[in-house]
Amino acid sequence: MEALQPKSGAPSPPVHVAIIMDGNGRWAKARGLPRTAGHKRGAEAVRAAVRGASDLGISYLTLFGFSAENWKRPQAEVRDLMGLLRLYLRNEINELHGNGVRLRVVGDRRRLDPDIVALIEHGERKTAGNSKLTLVLALSYGGRQELVSAAQRLAEEARAGRLDPAAIDERLLAGQLFTADIPDPDLLIRTSGEKRISNFLLWQCAYAEMVFLDVLWPDFSKSDLEFALHDFHRRERRYGTVG
Repeated sequence: MEALQPKSGAPSPPVHVAIIMDGNGRWAKARGLPRTAGHKRGAEAVRAAVRGASDLGISYLTLFGFSAENWKRPQAEVRDLMGLLRLYLRNEINELHGNGVRLRVVGDRRRLDPDIVALIEHGERKTAGNSKLTLVLALSYGGRQELVSAAQRLAEEARAGRLDPAAIDERLLAGQLFTADIPDPDLLIRTSGEKRISNFLLWQCAYAEMVFLDVLWPDFSKSDLEFALHDFHRRERRYGTVG
């Protein structure tokens, strides 16, 4: 799975693309199927997105797999989602590793079952040396919760006398986030036609370009990713300056 090099004169791909994978339930409902069927089909779309990102030369792909708020869903659905996560981590790691993909997981692992945490740690160790693409899965993740935890850690450092509160700046706060060693997203994509970021990478997406697609996540393909990248390249990124 060699990453495609941009054609001469073609714009370079964004370094980091983040995706809110939305629409599994609606996809299933439209077909008279249980929500689980949508989630299973959504897992196939994850494979397509990973392959497409690698082919297109993207360096980091972050997927919003399970939010902190998703724990409030019916227990049966949460159980099914955790089961699919187990299957993914067991079945996909070897392929990811063989294709040069590094796995990273961000979020609050304390709420995940111990066997899932063990699978995550195994996948991260096995793929740690890979550099073609870094796949970041956001699991049990919430942007507000992440910022609160970061602030708490800085407050503890200040209380212990190891940090002057006046020295706290953006760099120090960013260094306490799950993504401290990952570049901020250049492009945020959300599927299903919804136009909100749903507590996802709130700090990191401060200057991300956003593309909202009507396609439901189970139908997401490489062509949809290419469409989003084409839209991204039409934007002028100023970061608050005057063009």
